[in-house]
Amino acid sequence: MKPESRQAVAHFLIAAGRELNAFLEGLEADDYKAAVQMIRESRRGGGRVHVTGIGKPGHVAGYMASLLSSTGTPAYFLHGTEAVHGSCGQLVAGDVVICISNSGETAELKATVIAVKNNGCKVIGVTGDPGSWLARNSDLHLFAGVGEEGGPLNRAPRSSILAELLTLQALSVALQADCGQTPADYVRCHPGGKLGQLREGEN
Repeated sequence: MKPESRQAVAHFLIAAGRELNAFLEGLEADDYKAAVQMIRESRRGGGRVHVTGIGKPGHVAGYMASLLSSTGTPAYFLHGTEAVHGSCGQLVAGDVVICISNSGETAELKATVIAVKNNGCKVIGVTGDPGSWLARNSDLHLFAGVGEEGGPLNRAPRSSILAELLTLQALSVALQADCGQTPADYVRCHPGGKLGQLREGEN
């Protein structure tokens, strides 16, 4: 490894630790109360949850839809750009769409948010900027902001992706506890692999 590479990695690890510690210190359990209530009310009325994003946050969206589904909240990935080319057909009025964008200003996601709202859905925006377009045009905003991405050029999404994952994982924890998922419920939805086995004392 070149000295420049070693130095870049060391800087990233320090920056990531600093940014994530600062981010986590600013979070509280009650930050997710309104989002849990919105999703609970939607599901009570037959609504579903969808997760979307553009670029790398789109990959976060796919993971989160999978995580939510496996922990008691059925969720679907909504393609960030295909949404305005017909994929909004997977939405019904009353659904909740979680939209992820660090800047909250991504042009393609703006079009998707407008289409989502025109289809009668509620929007939970996840951004690093509470004053962004996405935050202002969401029904509810969850903060996922960092001051530095880390790595060469400080441009490629790194620390911001970790913040988005953490805040949405925290939401998934709140939703899983809220729905009262039991070990048997989890195994029924996840029958494969080691996680698909009841542990000693579980039922």
